[in-house]
Amino acid sequence: HNVWGSIPHRRLAVFGSENEGKAEGVSESETKPDTGLPEVPVPADDTPEVLNKALSGLSSRWKNWWVRGILTLAMISFFFIIIYLGPMVLMLIVLCVQIKCFQEIIHIGYSVYHSYHLPWFRTLSWYFLLCVNYFFYGETVTDYFFNLVQREEPLRILSKYHRLISFALYLTGFCMFVLSLVKKHYRLQFYMFGWTHVTLLIVVTQSHLIIHNLFEGMIWFIVPISCVICNDIMAYMFGFFFGRTPLIKLSPKKTWEGFIGGFFSTVVFGILLSYVMAGYSFFVCPVEFNSDHNSFEVDCVPSDLFQLQDYALPATLESLTGWPTVRLYPFQIHSISLSAFASLMGPFGGFFASGFKRAFKIKDFANTIPGHGGIMDRFDCQYLMATFVNVYIASFIRGPNPAKVVQQLLALRLDQQLNIFNSLKSHLIERGLLEDVA
Repeated sequence: HNVWGSIPHRRLAVFGSENEGKAEGVSESETKPDTGLPEVPVPADDTPEVLNKALSGLSSRWKNWWVRGILTLAMISFFFIIIYLGPMVLMLIVLCVQIKCFQEIIHIGYSVYHSYHLPWFRTLSWYFLLCVNYFFYGETVTDYFFNLVQREEPLRILSKYHRLISFALYLTGFCMFVLSLVKKHYRLQFYMFGWTHVTLLIVVTQSHLIIHNLFEGMIWFIVPISCVICNDIMAYMFGFFFGRTPLIKLSPKKTWEGFIGGFFSTVVFGILLSYVMAGYSFFVCPVEFNSDHNSFEVDCVPSDLFQLQDYALPATLESLTGWPTVRLYPFQIHSISLSAFASLMGPFGGFFASGFKRAFKIKDFANTIPGHGGIMDRFDCQYLMATFVNVYIASFIRGPNPAKVVQQLLALRLDQQLNIFNSLKSHLIERGLLEDVA
């Protein structure tokens, strides 16, 4: 048994272990409402031996503080390294994190499903993951690698019939699920079918949005992720040293002091980080694929969003600082929204994950990172943040993309291109931008 084996057998009755064979029957355990939060069992100590020896003289509270701190610094250092390696490595890391998070969530369901010796659930779960990734990443390839796709005949065919192929793959999995249904376990199997699809919605869809944010410029990837990390760290620090007032029952260790301290710290951090990064083209330019060199390029003239501008201060702030104006990047104004969301709404992703774990009486999704739990334990807030950033860019930042319009025009027939050219020419002549030389 591993960590998932800690799920008590009495909880499995909820899934129909004793009364599953009764026609239209409902087990007694299913009718009982939750009377309170279940007690989370104490997990096995997964701290590396070298840290155990070094911190052996400390209390468990301070030992956990040092373990979390050391591993946090290690993860931040790794984050800096992958940023230095460029956007392609970042995309691969996002894909790896997505697969690991999916595995951790599905493994909880499989620990229940496997007890019935019905192996199709795990196989179908990974098959559906493959199908959904094929659909989303195929869409991304078509959008951002248009020239490469049009240049290669096999890719052009796959792009043209991409959605049909994706649907055929999913339909195959759907039929496989129906054929795998076993008498007396129908309800459980449909429960797990829903489990898989909700996991795909939460994990795969959000990771796809992270990739889209990355293509807008690495600053849209780094700043939101860094704000969530900063809020997590500062909320823990403020809660550890000053926390007295419980915040939410789902996470008894979370306090109002940590929540408020994390908010103000993250807003300040977001403004300062944005100021530093907005001055470098490597961070602010959209990630584009150069089909001539078959490589990603991050090179452009920064937009107005990343040009310093003077902003007049309100009278109150002017009297306090003595400055009539302040020079900022417009992106710093947007960073306030990003950091505020990371501080106020991002933690609810963590609360949601806490409720999920308590429902199955587990402390962490896995024991991948000592002192932190599994990968999903560290990215539960990031996925919610990714959706907000994508919506924010679409609502307030992104305008029509000329490159994509040209791509769509080149995909048309020659007579259609000629009709569009004549229409555009007439429009520009009417606007006085071109002279009629006919």
